[in-house]
Amino acid sequence: MKINRREFLKASVALGGGLSLEFSFPLLARASISPRAPVTEVNAWVVIHPDDRVVVRIARSEMGQGTYTALAQLVAEELDCDWGKVSSEFASPNEHIRRKRIWGSMSTGGSQGVRSSHDYVRKAGAAARVMLINAAAARWKVSVAECSVERGVITHGPSKRTLRYGEVAAEAARLEPPKDIVLRDPKDWKIAGKSMHRFDIPDKVMGKPVFGVDVVLPGMLHASVAQCPVFGGKLKSLDASPAQKMRGVKKVVREADFVAVIADSWWRADQALKALKIEWDVGANGDASTASIMAMLREGLADPNLPQARRVGAGDTALAAAAKVIEAEYSSPYLNHATMEPQTCTAWLKPEGFLEVWTSTQNGEASMATAAETSGLPLEKVEVHKMMLGGGFGRRGGPQDFVKLGVMIAKAMPGTPVKTMWSRAEDMQHGYYRPASVVRMKAGLDATGNLIAMHARIACPSILKVLMPGALNKEGIDFTAVRSFTDMPYAVPNQQVDYAMRNGHVPVGFWRAPGQQNAFYRECFIDELAVAAARDPLEYRLAMLKPEDKNRLVLEAVAKAAGWGTPLAPGVHRGLALADGFGSFSAMVAEVSVSAKGEVKVQRIVVAIDSGHVVNPDTCRAQAEGNVIYGLGAILYQENNVRNGRIVESNFHDFRLPQMAEMPKVETVLVPTGGFWGGHGEPAILPLAPAVCNALFAATGKRIRSLPLKHHDLRRA
Repeated sequence: MKINRREFLKASVALGGGLSLEFSFPLLARASISPRAPVTEVNAWVVIHPDDRVVVRIARSEMGQGTYTALAQLVAEELDCDWGKVSSEFASPNEHIRRKRIWGSMSTGGSQGVRSSHDYVRKAGAAARVMLINAAAARWKVSVAECSVERGVITHGPSKRTLRYGEVAAEAARLEPPKDIVLRDPKDWKIAGKSMHRFDIPDKVMGKPVFGVDVVLPGMLHASVAQCPVFGGKLKSLDASPAQKMRGVKKVVREADFVAVIADSWWRADQALKALKIEWDVGANGDASTASIMAMLREGLADPNLPQARRVGAGDTALAAAAKVIEAEYSSPYLNHATMEPQTCTAWLKPEGFLEVWTSTQNGEASMATAAETSGLPLEKVEVHKMMLGGGFGRRGGPQDFVKLGVMIAKAMPGTPVKTMWSRAEDMQHGYYRPASVVRMKAGLDATGNLIAMHARIACPSILKVLMPGALNKEGIDFTAVRSFTDMPYAVPNQQVDYAMRNGHVPVGFWRAPGQQNAFYRECFIDELAVAAARDPLEYRLAMLKPEDKNRLVLEAVAKAAGWGTPLAPGVHRGLALADGFGSFSAMVAEVSVSAKGEVKVQRIVVAIDSGHVVNPDTCRAQAEGNVIYGLGAILYQENNVRNGRIVESNFHDFRLPQMAEMPKVETVLVPTGGFWGGHGEPAILPLAPAVCNALFAATGKRIRSLPLKHHDLRRA
């Protein structure tokens, strides 16, 4: 994509469906569209061309999860248009601000893309449909009640006259939107609820979409950045002379906690960066290590005055009277998001005082706010072009450090576009990590093995303290740190959950399914209790779930689909887990084998999910498969360690990703019960680690209480 600015702008319009240039660089369009074709905005979400092509504006980001298509399905369903003529494009963050945040939230995370915007996007489609029918009725001078629509063609019943959406769009746009909107019953859906082909996949297969790292602008320069290797440290001294003599180098940028080199290619910028003589002031955190951090967490567990996140019944009394008491400590490490596309931001501070930013972001509005604050420009003088994301998983959501650095570096070269791309090592060692955590659990069983009391003490850093301090409750509880315990589905008469917030110097952030470690801890511990009670793990769980509980529904569904209790091939063993979160309910059965050398092979995963409604079944199954392979890396190999205050791992040689041969067969059972809207981006990762580890116990007799598995000898004793 090496074109001049005029060609770039023409391409932006053509690919975006012929909309005005203030709208962002799009993902793709499904048809050949002339940039000169007149178009009509019926409302903020729906744009219609004279030939009936419909463009649906999408405020959320697309990072492979299918939101770009699913939201268009919901709009098109209520609009009742021809799906074969529908395409999508990203809504402009700049236009969003100027139109008083008309598209609602632009944040894409927490499996919220569909479940928190379904209502208003459906209403947008329905409102546009009503306006189009009203416009046709007005042209014909007939009663609206005599008109109907199907696939974008409006018909007057008595006279059989027809008008296409494209013929009346301009008239419809001048009408007042309806105040009372009736949405279709999901049982009548024709577009939503179906496995429609995703808009992004064909062009991804052909390598056509533009990701953040792909952006090329006329006269663009490149920057490589080095931040203080110890979080919280500062730049002490810099000798830039070796780099300034190197070919292609344009400028060395020095800031309080980072240094960057701008050059005519990224490789030259990175080579010059490595030639700099940098001395860092690492401060008090230079001695921190994994051992000291774990000691800090365990010190938190020993605190007798921890705030209680949940208290039901009289746990101490019940535990004292229990026939059997089971105790266990579980832990897990820091984890980087390891997005395949490293953090990237292209910024262009123009002479006329306007800033344009091209970046892969999970929140276009947050990126825009960061760019405006960093540049000192008002929001209306900033535009963020949302690119395709080469992985998000939470890294490109809350923290917008990649935008801040990109704009700060571009400010050193005003009038010139500068693309700042982090090296893989920089990305790996300067993330917002999944929190490390340690949990101690104590349970009391009665004489028949029933669970009568459970006490959990959780020590981990708080994500909310770092990114959203206002979201902590008055006791200082971070709900993401205690989930799966405070909302445990099992009927246990006596429960207590204590939280020790212990934030070290390593920044933490939302990592796919924040708090999912707790599902690992809880569900493995429940299996321990089932063994202690000499009961089947499935039967043990079902006995603690009410008949009408949706957790019970998915548990029974997955057990049936996986054939729980039926014979397996020699050497293959099953494990079970249950978890709910992100608006959905999920349960999983894992089938694993372990070689004589202790090598683990996850053979098969069966997962059942109830998300209430399902917009695109094929996408939901793909999300479950993505959850499995992403989570499998964290189970088998991945961890981030700290030595001398620094993150040790630097690339995929020491932060291994699962290989294609390690991908298990994944069977997804969708059991939507209706009545609510759950997410699919994260729920299937919740029961994965405990299902696998419970299967490993069945295979080896060894209980796994810490991850990753590479540290465990899994040869059967």
